[in-house]
Amino acid sequence: MSSEDQSDKESSPQKFPLKHLAIWFLIIAVMVTFFQFFQHSNGIREKMKWGTFTNLVAEKKISRATLVSEGHGVYYITGELTEHDAATGDFKKFRVDFPYKDVHAEWLMDHAPFINYEVQSPYVREILAGFLPFLLLLGLLYFLFVRQMRMAGKGAMNFGKSRAKLLTRTKNKITFKDVAGVEEAKEEVEEIIEFLKDPKKFQKLGGRIPKGVLLMGPPGTGKTLIAKAVASEAEVPFFSISGSDFVEMFVGVGASRVRDMFEQGRKNAPCIVFIDEIDAVGRSRFSGIGGGHDEREQTLNALLVEMDGFDTQEGVIIVAATNRPDVLDNALLRPGRFDRQIMVDLPSLNGRAEILEIHARKIKLKENVNLKQLARGTPGFSGADLANLVNESALYAARRGAESVDIADLEEARDKVRMGPERRSRLMDEHEKKLTAYHEAGHALVFADLEHAEPVHKVTIIPRGAALGLTMQLPEKDSYTQSKKKLEAMLIGLMGGRAAEELAMDDITTGASSDIERATSIARSMVCQFGMNDKLGPQSFHASEEHLWLGREVTKTEGFSEQTAMLIDEEISSILRQSYAEAIRILTEKRAELDTMSQLLLERETIDGREVVEILKYNRILSPEERAELEPESVEEPPPPLSGEAIPVDEPESEDVKQKKRLTDEGDAPIPDPSPA
Repeated sequence: MSSEDQSDKESSPQKFPLKHLAIWFLIIAVMVTFFQFFQHSNGIREKMKWGTFTNLVAEKKISRATLVSEGHGVYYITGELTEHDAATGDFKKFRVDFPYKDVHAEWLMDHAPFINYEVQSPYVREILAGFLPFLLLLGLLYFLFVRQMRMAGKGAMNFGKSRAKLLTRTKNKITFKDVAGVEEAKEEVEEIIEFLKDPKKFQKLGGRIPKGVLLMGPPGTGKTLIAKAVASEAEVPFFSISGSDFVEMFVGVGASRVRDMFEQGRKNAPCIVFIDEIDAVGRSRFSGIGGGHDEREQTLNALLVEMDGFDTQEGVIIVAATNRPDVLDNALLRPGRFDRQIMVDLPSLNGRAEILEIHARKIKLKENVNLKQLARGTPGFSGADLANLVNESALYAARRGAESVDIADLEEARDKVRMGPERRSRLMDEHEKKLTAYHEAGHALVFADLEHAEPVHKVTIIPRGAALGLTMQLPEKDSYTQSKKKLEAMLIGLMGGRAAEELAMDDITTGASSDIERATSIARSMVCQFGMNDKLGPQSFHASEEHLWLGREVTKTEGFSEQTAMLIDEEISSILRQSYAEAIRILTEKRAELDTMSQLLLERETIDGREVVEILKYNRILSPEERAELEPESVEEPPPPLSGEAIPVDEPESEDVKQKKRLTDEGDAPIPDPSPA
């Protein structure tokens, strides 16, 4: 807003709000009504004849009376008798009308000197008694309906208006410096902001501004956070609205709100409109099972026309977010509407480390905390999970009275976020503890013995969530493809728990149910999806995955014969049986190590990955002196920068440089993919 506009606004006369006027009017009406009620409703008045009144005056049975003149020579008398009313205990009240006009007050004063004289305007009481209840009713209607509708939905006259909120930079403190792990998405939206700031840079080559940007990805990956950063960085109006704000029970309201939203955008063009959870209004327009939804479909049609119709004007950019792009309508996803579709995926190893560094600024960390090592132990974590992890670690440290957060607090918070809190209240007898110890020791030894398996990070028999024990692995790096040998090693490791139960306890339990379920799923994928089978070869037998709620396909047909299905089942069974036999072979050879590890688990409850390797090699845990003799001294080299930027070493180190060095330190303890018992 310019200074001239602001000065005009300040110099303009302030109008008295109608709401305040209505409130004062209602208060006055209520006060007058109550005053009239208490003034003139002093009990039930008995109508009395004139003759009876004169007799009572002569007998002096009237305590007081009032002569009232209504004008035009019309009089009546009200008053009280000396007798008490048996029902109320008060004096009896009466009223008597004069039988003729023009009776002088002097005549009454001679016969009844206790009578007072009063002149009243004609029909005043009747007017007040009839008009004030009407005003009171209007006031109640105003407060009960009009005011409530304005508060809830901008009033009945604005029912179809847009609910988009205009955000300013002062209200939103999040910038692109607070967003990490989604560099490609940041680059895309930063380019749009740069276009809005300097459109000639792109238009001189014939380029045009994109009409829509769709941010899609799993929940918690930072889609809304990117939009907040755009709102803070953009020097243009930024409107924010949710997809559910369009859909109402009345047909046509959502479409009206869409048109009004774009009308506001055109008045403030160039501007950005952010629609969060656009799948609430942009779902595919297909009737299918159960029919369509007229209100949502009309709203979507209005959105399609406004984004790219006959009367389209450039300058309004739509930024939308959803974690369900598969249910969106195809017409909404085509170029010309959402020109850019940005995948905001789960962060990589470096991305997780950067996210941890951002959230770690808010807490006090110890100097030896290695954020890069912690990031290695959080594969599959989203940005929201990492924020929760850092917060939980601070709560753990505060609970134990520490002055700063160390790596133990961070790892405990990671395990809680990933697998749930410890359940030490779950009591197990000695037999169940021993069974759980052998089960987890079997997993750990098989994984540690296999060449292509991920390193073991920690083994515990402390119950967490639904699991009685856990064997956690630490990926050495992020992997986007899986080799056949690695999948086979995973299958053998999953079978290690059941194999240890059979060897050590001469019995099997239900503790391996989740292991068998995961192994069966991996084996089926190897046969049907990945073509990792000699008999069936490189073919895909993956079943179609149509969504029935979209009504696209009611009946499904398999693309292979019954004989092939039988062969698939045989190959899956063969893979699982071979994996189980290999786990039995490994644990039979390492039976002494299996007994040693299970006994240590019963004593200590938790064993780390380095101790698992020592038990596998030496059948015992080495002392610190023995480890120092076996481990060769290594010359520490400065770690490479995480983001490719050079870190100054000749200048004094600031806190940011120290934090970056902690972040880029690799560490040597591998971390987890849990294998629950």
